[in-house]
Amino acid sequence: MKTQVAIIGGGPAGLLLSELLHRQGVDSVVLEARSRDYVLARIRAGVLEQTTVDVLRDNGLGERMDAQGHPHDGMRIVWAGRESFFIDCQKHLGNRFMAYGQTQIQEDLFAAADRRGARVLTEATDVRPMDVEGDKPHLLFRHNGEDLRLDCDYIAGCDGFHGVSRKTIPATHLREFEKAYPFGWLGILSRTAPLPDVTYANHPRGFALASMRSSTLSRYYVQVPLEDKVEDWSDDRFWSELTARFPPEMASRIQTGPSIEKSIAPLRSFVAEPMRHGRLFLCGDAAHIVPPTGAKGLNLAVSDVFYLARAMAAHYHQGSDALIDGYSAMALRRVWSSVRTSWYLTNLLHRFPGNSSFDQRAQETELDYLKSSAHAQASLAEQYAGIPFEAAS
Repeated sequence: MKTQVAIIGGGPAGLLLSELLHRQGVDSVVLEARSRDYVLARIRAGVLEQTTVDVLRDNGLGERMDAQGHPHDGMRIVWAGRESFFIDCQKHLGNRFMAYGQTQIQEDLFAAADRRGARVLTEATDVRPMDVEGDKPHLLFRHNGEDLRLDCDYIAGCDGFHGVSRKTIPATHLREFEKAYPFGWLGILSRTAPLPDVTYANHPRGFALASMRSSTLSRYYVQVPLEDKVEDWSDDRFWSELTARFPPEMASRIQTGPSIEKSIAPLRSFVAEPMRHGRLFLCGDAAHIVPPTGAKGLNLAVSDVFYLARAMAAHYHQGSDALIDGYSAMALRRVWSSVRTSWYLTNLLHRFPGNSSFDQRAQETELDYLKSSAHAQASLAEQYAGIPFEAAS
């Protein structure tokens, strides 16, 4: 087998990259280790920045999102003993967000791949990137019981944090930055009408979040100790704890119901630099992880893919490698901006075990300042909305 760009990973990053390349006249093959059903069953983020919405629309992937997604203007913050306030990205920046689940994006991408007859090989195992530092990069893998080889010009690693792509880069060429947080998020999905705003709550009992996937599908989270297990939390216990962390008037508007998905995710920040090694490029979770505070993970994967597809198009159609050579630095500027925003919001909104009274008072003062300062709110709106894509130069 032969292609121009070999893509490892058939999640949103890998399939979106394949779609963008196709629209630029660049050939690709996608190798995904899991089955299509498994990939579609994964429940992930669903708050899309304006840049992500624009990329999907501009590439023929926005029809169902616009029909079923839920647009909103920012986020609301509440904390014990204070009135809530709203970080209005629409007012400060003219940007909106779209609540549209990653599962739906994945379905849309598979449908687009099917329409154009894309080469997407699911259940492709034992993938090994070879000769990434040389001039004959290729992938060795197994598919349908056969040992196969895929020759290519470039390899895009879109295979997540635990994938093989980043591990292919020698430790002497890679710097890794990591911060682990001493708690997790217990999240549930329920077929209930959401609150009108994405709402973050700081409470003495811990952090909570009310989010949405659509007008009839809600996503809620509560901060829990790392040692907690999903089976420790019945639906009744979850709803009781969630509503206790919101002001009574807001809690009374939360519609409860049976959970259709429940999971606990630890929180961590992680960045690998650089995002290119020879002819291998990293995209999405293969290169970086952010805490879900701020909903940056999927949006960063989209910006990585946007930059890489544009760089590949310039290489094949203009004979210019300037964007390929600048990919890692350009992508990392947006990555670190989002990592910082997620880190800031995580520190602002959670109760950290072992925090002193000084730490707590400083956190409360920061919240008071944010509530009272239009300039501070405009600054946070700019960060929360995500910085614009850099122009090609």
